[in-house]
Amino acid sequence: MNAPAAKPQRLPLDALATSGMLALCVCWGFQQIAIKLVAGDIAPIMQIGLRSTFAALVLAVVVWRAEGLRALRDGTALPGLIVGLLFASEFLFVAQGLLYTTASHMSVFLYTAPIFAALGLHWLLPEERMQPLQWLGVAIAFGGIAVAFLGKPSHTAQAGAANMLLGDAMGLAAGLLWGATTVAIRKTSLSEAAPSKTLLYQMGVAAVGLLAYAAATDQGAIRYTQAAVLSVAFQSVVVALSSYLAWFWLLRRYLASRLSILSFMTPLFGVSFGVLILDEPLDPGFVVGAALVLSGITLVSGGEVIRNLLRRRRA
Repeated sequence: MNAPAAKPQRLPLDALATSGMLALCVCWGFQQIAIKLVAGDIAPIMQIGLRSTFAALVLAVVVWRAEGLRALRDGTALPGLIVGLLFASEFLFVAQGLLYTTASHMSVFLYTAPIFAALGLHWLLPEERMQPLQWLGVAIAFGGIAVAFLGKPSHTAQAGAANMLLGDAMGLAAGLLWGATTVAIRKTSLSEAAPSKTLLYQMGVAAVGLLAYAAATDQGAIRYTQAAVLSVAFQSVVVALSSYLAWFWLLRRYLASRLSILSFMTPLFGVSFGVLILDEPLDPGFVVGAALVLSGITLVSGGEVIRNLLRRRRA
């Protein structure tokens, strides 16, 4: 009787993972900007629904050609549905949150995901257990979230302040759901599934759910301007298809919490793009809170790297 195959070990970061994550961070940092730029022509929920539909159709062809009917018999359907619902809910909060808050704020709150992923993985997977330095990072990050929420100057405490707070909360909820998605993928049979199949489940559920929500809430109207077409094309081909395939490919080969050490660059790009392209204001409370959040994420995701560097200096 053959022994069961050993579960492949995730690798630490190398040059490929580092360069790949840098490219993904630039792409993901710009996606909120792309959505905001054409929100007057096509609602954010509709943009994300359309890009999900495009990606799902392409991925369905890829998975069918690779696996045929076997794709439905490998035990990934239920985990795939769960992950798809988490993914769709995440982007529902992103789309609706962008109606109330800035792209800069959304970038920071959405990318609290590594904190929530690290917490979930700590409890569920022995190889992802956090050390004291990482727990310190969790505390700093949550302190930063509190400062970003509560530290708004007096000029924002007028009309629109409550809406921005609601949008920020939606961004944080989206970050929690993204973290939960990462944990669900790692903890189920999707951990070893082809990245195209994992992404198909997510995009398929998101396409159906988000387009239905857009239709039900009268957000389905489209003005076919050049900017709207280019933005949706970028989101469909680059964000929804290429970048997420690359992300899941990396997740299959590298430790998830180690990959996240580089994801803190995404909100930096997002905030920079928001200020430079959309001329979004940055209040001091948010800047301080965002800095604390990013510092905490760095400690959580890079705790092992930081400890190794300290050991080398002492040696």
